[in-house]
Amino acid sequence: MVLLFPIAIVTTMMAAAVNILLSKLCTIRSARHVAKLTGEILSSGKFLVDIFEDHVARNPKKTFIIHEGKMYSYEIVNDMANRVANLALTWNLAPNATVATMIYNEAAFVWTLLGLMKVGLSDAFINYHLTAKPLLHSLNVSNAKVIIIGAGEELLKSLIEIKDALPAVPVYVQGKAQGSLPPGILSFDDAILRTLPVNVCKSARSHVNITSPLCFIYTSGTTGLPKPAIINHAKSIWASVIYAMFDFSSSDVVYVVTPLYHSAATLLCLFNVLNQGATLVLRKKFSASHFFEDCRLYDVTVLQYIGELLRYILALPRTPLDSVHKIRVAFGNGLRPDIWTEFQKRFNIPWIIEMFGATEGTGVLVNTTQKVGALGRLSPLMRWASKDQFGDIHIIRYDPIEDTPMRDKAGHCIKIQPGEQGLLLTPIPETYTGFYKGDEKLSETKILRNVFEDGDKYFNFGDILYLDKDYYIYFRDRVGDTFRWKGENVSTREVCDVISTLDFVQDVNVYGVQMPGTEGRAGMAAITVKDNKDVTPAMLQSLYRLCQNDLPNYARPIFIRFQKTFLVTQTMKHRKLELVEEGFDVDMIKDPMYYIDNDKKTYSRLTQSSKERILHSRL
Repeated sequence: MVLLFPIAIVTTMMAAAVNILLSKLCTIRSARHVAKLTGEILSSGKFLVDIFEDHVARNPKKTFIIHEGKMYSYEIVNDMANRVANLALTWNLAPNATVATMIYNEAAFVWTLLGLMKVGLSDAFINYHLTAKPLLHSLNVSNAKVIIIGAGEELLKSLIEIKDALPAVPVYVQGKAQGSLPPGILSFDDAILRTLPVNVCKSARSHVNITSPLCFIYTSGTTGLPKPAIINHAKSIWASVIYAMFDFSSSDVVYVVTPLYHSAATLLCLFNVLNQGATLVLRKKFSASHFFEDCRLYDVTVLQYIGELLRYILALPRTPLDSVHKIRVAFGNGLRPDIWTEFQKRFNIPWIIEMFGATEGTGVLVNTTQKVGALGRLSPLMRWASKDQFGDIHIIRYDPIEDTPMRDKAGHCIKIQPGEQGLLLTPIPETYTGFYKGDEKLSETKILRNVFEDGDKYFNFGDILYLDKDYYIYFRDRVGDTFRWKGENVSTREVCDVISTLDFVQDVNVYGVQMPGTEGRAGMAAITVKDNKDVTPAMLQSLYRLCQNDLPNYARPIFIRFQKTFLVTQTMKHRKLELVEEGFDVDMIKDPMYYIDNDKKTYSRLTQSSKERILHSRL
């Protein structure tokens, strides 16, 4: 019997097949274009600072940065960068020495970075939310020979609180004259006013090569306090052409509200703007109500996002101006499928490009196909045609109970098939110079060896991805000791180390749990008390105070669960799988649970009614 399909069905099937093919070809073309541009820049011998100076020479009056209504041309930013560079020469630092900077999202962040690049110094980006021990750690581990603090009373206060514990290095503060600063702290503004805005000779950076460190971007990594991930010049050049996937050009205007100390804002936004000679709009702090106002005011064409921010914007009342703007692309990560569809429709965003990577990673996934919720697509055709461009991405089978990759009889890893999920890996390039500054052991923890053949090595993202039957890739979960909350990576080791200092704590197991209506995972700490003593109000208050004082806001546990004993794996690691699945379900869990109560400045008992309040609050 011959079955005849209706013409409409056949036409629909053909159209779907054509669309899939076109999406494949579009992604392959984009990836090849990025690889071509990267190769051209590397072969030219130029670095990003050289490309920036070329734009200054060709188009000095073009607006480079817009911040709080002020416009800074390429020429003005270059003049300020030259002053910074000439000041830096007076420090007589060794080649590639590190300078630590803690500066808000403003033009000074950019010209300070460019000034250090002009003389071949490395910039350690310090998270300006940090205080006390985490701040002291971040500065110490940078091994900075000079520290520069940006304008802002809060930044100066944080610095003064730990200054006595810092090494004896010069500390400069921007935005203040010398007479208003305490002894032992120098005015950056006064110092650069004594320098000239003239270009320094390129011989001042003649020691720089593609493996030299350009900057250090801190990440929680997999263990301990924030670690400075190494961004060398080869990686900066590769990152600076990613936007070529959507034909980014000098006429584009990029809007950035995430911190410049993050790789998303600097590696992707700032570096792509530098590469093309485009315009960067900076806002010190994210504001949902001002987001699209700024986009309309400054004719923004490209948005950089993280999913959590778009959820806040969608919560605003609708207005007739929602779709009035010039945005053509929204580029970012962490966008939930339900938010994606609603945001794109309501605000009329032509193209949303979701990407997935890691600051210290050696590859990236980019979804240019408009497939809602996907991180990218990796069909056999695309893998064959764009292997070098995508970094030869692989997803391997993983045992969540033992927290280890699964291997075959030969000891090699096993690639997943469509319909399975596994661990994301990318090969390590020849330009590899370590993942973390001054910590070879920690860098080694990110390397997976003998993956597909003896002697090979791959970067382990520590993330579980799912491959569907059409070869689209979706994020599933983080493994190991890191989860994401409020756009930040939270190190469970860091939180454990802090909580463990309490004298009543026997053991701690920290993990992230899903909360409806939020991005990432909320922090939860399971605690066993010494001698199985009962939990007291004093314990809860001291736990609250400790977390407030010694942990950044995003790392403070939202929930506490007190357990009598912990489950462990065969290798004596804490079992988290069951805890993550149980979350903070008050009906299922019999252990006493508590939530962070900022009004009472303690952890309060979690009940069904308090759980409902938390779910409807904005933590």
